[in-house]
Amino acid sequence: VESLLAMPLVPGLITAPASRIGAAAQNALEVARFGGLETDEQPSPYEIVAERPVFRLRRYYPPSESAKRGPHVPAVLLVPPMMLAAEIYDVAPSTSAVSILHENGVEPWVVDFGAPEKEEGGLERSLTDHVLAVSEAIDLVAEETARDVHIGGYSQGGMFCYQVAAYRRSESIASVIVFGSPVDTRGTLSFGLPEELLTRGAAFFADNLLARYALPAWASRTGFRLMDPAKSLRQRLQFLRHIHDREALLPRERQRRFLEADGWVAWPGPALAEVIKQFGVHNRMVSGGFVIEGRLVTLVDMTCPVLVFVGETDDIAPANSVRAVRRAAPRAEVYEVALPAGHFGLVVGSVSVKITWPQVARWACFRDRTDGEGKLPEGIEPLSDEEIPEPGRGLGDRFGTSVELAAGAGVGAVQALAGAAFGATRAARELLGGSDDFSRLNRLGRISGGTRISIGLLVEEQAERSPEDVALLFENRGHTRAAVQERIDNVVKGLLAIGVRQGEQVGVLMQTRPSALTAVVALNRLGAVAVMMRPDGDPEREAELGKVDRIITDPDNGERVAGETGRPVFVLGGGGGPRQLAEGLVDMERIDPDQVTPPAWYRRNPGRASDLAFILFTGSGDRTRANRISNGRWALSAFGTASAAALTASDTVYSATPVYHPSALLMTIGGAVAGGSRLAIAEAVSPEDFWDEVRRYGATIVSYTWTMLDEIAEAPPNPSERHHPVRLFIGSGMPRSTWKKVSDRFAPARVLEFYASTEGDAVLVNLTGQKPGSKGRPLPGSAEIRIAAYEPLAGKLIEGDDGFAQSCGRHEVGMLLARVRPGAIGGAGGTLRGVFEAGDAWLQTGDLFRRDVDGDYWLVDHVPALVRTSAGVVPAGPIEDALGDLPAVRLAQAYGIRGESASEWISVAAVTYREGATLERADLDRVLAPLGSPGRPQVVRVVESMPVTTWSRVRTAVLRDQGLPDPTRPASAWYWEESKGAYRALTKAARERLLSAS
Repeated sequence: VESLLAMPLVPGLITAPASRIGAAAQNALEVARFGGLETDEQPSPYEIVAERPVFRLRRYYPPSESAKRGPHVPAVLLVPPMMLAAEIYDVAPSTSAVSILHENGVEPWVVDFGAPEKEEGGLERSLTDHVLAVSEAIDLVAEETARDVHIGGYSQGGMFCYQVAAYRRSESIASVIVFGSPVDTRGTLSFGLPEELLTRGAAFFADNLLARYALPAWASRTGFRLMDPAKSLRQRLQFLRHIHDREALLPRERQRRFLEADGWVAWPGPALAEVIKQFGVHNRMVSGGFVIEGRLVTLVDMTCPVLVFVGETDDIAPANSVRAVRRAAPRAEVYEVALPAGHFGLVVGSVSVKITWPQVARWACFRDRTDGEGKLPEGIEPLSDEEIPEPGRGLGDRFGTSVELAAGAGVGAVQALAGAAFGATRAARELLGGSDDFSRLNRLGRISGGTRISIGLLVEEQAERSPEDVALLFENRGHTRAAVQERIDNVVKGLLAIGVRQGEQVGVLMQTRPSALTAVVALNRLGAVAVMMRPDGDPEREAELGKVDRIITDPDNGERVAGETGRPVFVLGGGGGPRQLAEGLVDMERIDPDQVTPPAWYRRNPGRASDLAFILFTGSGDRTRANRISNGRWALSAFGTASAAALTASDTVYSATPVYHPSALLMTIGGAVAGGSRLAIAEAVSPEDFWDEVRRYGATIVSYTWTMLDEIAEAPPNPSERHHPVRLFIGSGMPRSTWKKVSDRFAPARVLEFYASTEGDAVLVNLTGQKPGSKGRPLPGSAEIRIAAYEPLAGKLIEGDDGFAQSCGRHEVGMLLARVRPGAIGGAGGTLRGVFEAGDAWLQTGDLFRRDVDGDYWLVDHVPALVRTSAGVVPAGPIEDALGDLPAVRLAQAYGIRGESASEWISVAAVTYREGATLERADLDRVLAPLGSPGRPQVVRVVESMPVTTWSRVRTAVLRDQGLPDPTRPASAWYWEESKGAYRALTKAARERLLSAS
């Protein structure tokens, strides 16, 4: 009985669940009231060393006044991501990064950006604010510790570290350490959606929302959970399952509270918008050319060692996106630690405690104590770029096939296809902004003579669409579209102040600088005609041909032009301070635009497609020709280039071509404006600076003319050349030999060669680059073309019995003709009527072409350059291509020199050697034999270098003036001996025979 009475009245079967329910209820109430369970854990001790508007600098475990720092105590400065609090590095004692570093002999420092939503002006911070804050923190730590600083960052904080290291060019930085920080953002977080849709959506989001509004902390927290909703749900369920067991929850409570509440802060809208656009949409961590405080920055400038921690199960920053730093920073030594962890687990959790932070400490000590010369800590491996896929190259190649197919479809089909695409996707395009290749072709197809279109109008449209985007790059500085627009408008007022009127033809003689481009666009916006005079041309002759009454120059050319032309000269550019110009020069920089009232007749961008916009010059001396370019002709080249090169806002077009050259104004500048791309202007191309500038500007497109890239292709390898960001070299006139060298050396970049006739609207483009030297096929929207039989000696088309011109068959050489559009027949000078049928209208381009069996066009020669010898007419193109195929030949140029007879010339080819190479007579016999007589040159000579113009075209006049070479130099010249059927070394006697026979 007593035993029965001693038994509990309520069995344990009942009390145990009741106890668990009570404990669960008590714990749940504590979580509901205080956000979590009280752990009694204290954060690691630190002091605030410096406090600035954007950041506070924390020094953890500060030494006492009497304590002395050891001689080899490395300092590590940790940078948090924008969306997380600085406590990410001290979440809990068991997983604290700063405490582990301290215990392993490293001095931890942390940049604390605070909670922007609680800081004065915090939500208006920009990317530059954050990068400059980290840079200042580096200076503070370096000054305090008297040694270089290791900087480390998690996720986007690691991107800050990359950016500041590049911005500082590694000054005072011992190494960069990153944890799950992507460099190549293409393909990350795509969710299986098309890349173009995502990037345009992100750009729209950044421009229209984030630029004005911050992203609150709850949105960041929710977004992070949605990255892996299954994992987030499992963690919630696990917490609820153990809500009754306080002891089981406490070890991970601080970490749970950090992730679910305390650790998240608001993202400042402007900073996040910049991050999304520069590194998400445009991927400029890979290409370079991102802008910090107006300065262009590239990871190529980062030379300090880099250690990357890669999460093998990281879905937010996949391994390839993190390892891409190896390609983006070719001058840095890059090492990696691969961990079996996800994104957050790299810095918080059991893996980080066992591996991440002890490895960071060992790395910092290794770099400081041995300067990297000792044994690399176990588990840290050099990162080989051979194991990394090629970084994302943007969207530039996405449409090449479509345009190529369109090129063979005919203009009408292209316009119909473009119209359908335009209508079907109009709503999406309006939502996402920008324009694709079909909409460009559609706009081009809808242009008529009365359509308002001009470079001034397109520049204004781009500025209105995204004013804060960078548009112009020069001397390592970036200028926004809004700033460029303001400068153009100010110059317009200056032009109005000096009396320029709509329709007036105004000379522009300036070197390659932004002021030259500004002057051209300002004249176009006003409705005047820019007459593009050349600094190395004949100013007086070009002023007469261009019918100019006044000339705008830069300070370098003003005095000379005024003296040679006698016309009023106005100086633009190089202002900003007091200066003394030569007498008679008017300084436009001294005109106050705010004091200028536009006249009543002034209208912005009045230009119509049929209006004359530019006058460009070709040839030299007596052969100088003035080429009249309408707004419509400019638009054809601009939109055609943008479509053929698939230009987008992610592209940067690098141009050293002078603004006064047709290729620069019509194609390079036009394509960049029409494509919404950035334009980087360089004053000259030099092998020493080229690749550094390409990286600094982030150039994805490089424009060229003629032989401009030859020195680059022949130069010794440059470290910045490895894994370069260039995807296309676009231009005109590249020799076939240079084309092959460029394609082979700089692959996967390819050459996109254009041809545009000076008369008519004939535009050809070699889209595939598979036939070096070919001009390709007609660009959609350009004029219809045909090759007609031509008699060069008589200078006229060959007619059949019916009086119509004869069309050439495949491989037959003839005159390229461009059909004149019906609305332009009356205004096109030199129009031929009734060429192939009654009533048709065509223009002679002045260029001889042939067409191969595939339908690709090949330029044979320009009619004025044909050499008329005693044996017949000799074209230059086949000779230059044949000699250029020889491995020893660097450049080849064919031309003619006058003999003793004024009517007949001697055909000559000049060649330059590649380094260490020489020619053999047998080589000439072999490669020139297929040309037959009279196609082969009568003399082949070796020259030290080719004289070229400022736009890199070989100056045949200089070679011609040198006459036949001196035969006393061995192996320097050969002549064709008809009786022997072979080339022989040129002798004095042979030289005299050639001269007298001509």
